Amino acid sequence: MRIGVGRKKIRMGDLLVAAGAITDEELQQALALQKEKGQKLGQTLLEEGFISRELLVATLTQQLGVEYIELKGCKFDDDVLRLIPEDIVMKYKVIPLGYDENNPNVLRVAMADPMDIIAVDDLGIITGAQIETLFAMEDDVTETIGKYYGNHQAMEAAEAYRKEREQDMLSQAEEDEYNADIENSPIVLLVKQILEGGVRQRASDIHIEPLESSVRVRYRIDGVLKQVMSYDYSLLSGISARLKIMGGMDIAEKRKPQDGRISIMVDRKEFDIRVSMLPTVYGEKTVMRLTSKDGLTRPKSGLGFSAEEEKVFDGILSNPHGIILVTGPTGSGKSTTLYTALSELNTEGVNIITVEDPVEANIDGINQCQVNEKADMTFAAALRSILRQDPDIIMIGEIRDGETADIAVKAAITGHLVVSTLHTNSAASTVTRLIDMGIEPYTAGDALVGVIAQRLVRRLCTCKQPRYAEEHEKRLLNVPDPDEDVVVYEPNGCPLCNDTGFSGRIGVYEMMTVTRSLQQVIATNAPANEIEKQALKEGMMTLKLSCSQHVLNGITSISEMRKIVYEAGDEY
Repeated sequence: MRIGVGRKKIRMGDLLVAAGAITDEELQQALALQKEKGQKLGQTLLEEGFISRELLVATLTQQLGVEYIELKGCKFDDDVLRLIPEDIVMKYKVIPLGYDENNPNVLRVAMADPMDIIAVDDLGIITGAQIETLFAMEDDVTETIGKYYGNHQAMEAAEAYRKEREQDMLSQAEEDEYNADIENSPIVLLVKQILEGGVRQRASDIHIEPLESSVRVRYRIDGVLKQVMSYDYSLLSGISARLKIMGGMDIAEKRKPQDGRISIMVDRKEFDIRVSMLPTVYGEKTVMRLTSKDGLTRPKSGLGFSAEEEKVFDGILSNPHGIILVTGPTGSGKSTTLYTALSELNTEGVNIITVEDPVEANIDGINQCQVNEKADMTFAAALRSILRQDPDIIMIGEIRDGETADIAVKAAITGHLVVSTLHTNSAASTVTRLIDMGIEPYTAGDALVGVIAQRLVRRLCTCKQPRYAEEHEKRLLNVPDPDEDVVVYEPNGCPLCNDTGFSGRIGVYEMMTVTRSLQQVIATNAPANEIEKQALKEGMMTLKLSCSQHVLNGITSISEMRKIVYEAGDEY
């Protein structure tokens, strides 16, 4: 659709009402919310549930003759992206796509609001071309901007900061003083772009690493680190200083590790960032863990349970008292499972108290306590106080020592439901770990009601390619007939997944319900393999078997499964 200068703007809301997609009352409500939130009308209508994504796209494309484009599947040329200045791209939520093949005077652009005639006029003046608009969803446009423009802006800010430093030629003492007052310096924009870039690229962690002559920035996306930027070493002190200010840390302290916490808003969503700074040979290395405020409290359906796993999960949570443990290495999704369990248990009739380090997400109706070692508010000390608060359900962020384990077990056998995490490799080894912490075997068997061991594997993108499994792969997948043709999928790579072949992650679970017969085995101080053997007899599915189902269903790849097999200590 080509829109010329001087044409009367068509209002999206009026168009949707005229087409019968929404009512006038819904439009008025959405307009009021739009002003409050400061976002596009279409996005507001979607968020409030007044219209579906499909209906919005269909109505606009049919009524206006505007072509719809799915930006997530597009490849973009850097030269084309530079046709429109970054500030204009940000202002109008527009992505240049390229010139029309049949008419080099027509520039095709994707817009969140293709009826914005003012934006189209400005784009025409800036580019000197006739503008043809295509409709794209606002969140897709925002994500694309963050992905392709953030680095340019950050690099410009980095260069401006470097030039400032060169001009000023500051001594070390003066530099520290300068970095303490950088609110208006380009470094603020640089750090902002690093953080927002991490959020928009779905990073779980951001690493800022000093090397001998440069500063490397890497994002951990779907469990794998990827370098996204590299800056001159001279920027390290400014970046570190800015993060210390934001995280409430001591800006002058560079010899000791420091921890802090930052809250930011990105695309109208609040994110919590845990900051860890560690002195290294070349300077302070920073690692930041990104967590969405609502990302941890997801429904059961969002965890990737099979129908059978969901049934076992519900059965474990139905226990009125005892200990439920969620285990796995760092970054395996334990906190998400824990918060989901708490959300399931959170009803008006129960008193739920948590003790965490740190509190990662706030849940209405639950009393949450923060560990504070400096104030002697340890897990053990907090638990003692919690038991005097008439709790029904207690959540412990992590059982780290024998004292905490002992109090948790005592709470469980005196009629409380205790939910917590441990760092172990399998469900069976969790039991032996508790015993190693000083818990008597018969007490551990009596207190435990369920153990959930978990990992995360990467989901294959839709660009995945099928192939027949080889003989050794069939053995790994426990295929009973070696002559059977088994189809598995391999990552391929496309613009949608940034050529990685993977998009997102899914949980792999090993759920062990502690039955009476299993209690008897635990009470004899049996080793982990004996406990696992009994659990398998009772129908437990191991991490290996659970992951093999995901491979056979085309959800993940053999290479991802091998990570689980090796981590679990399983052989094939």
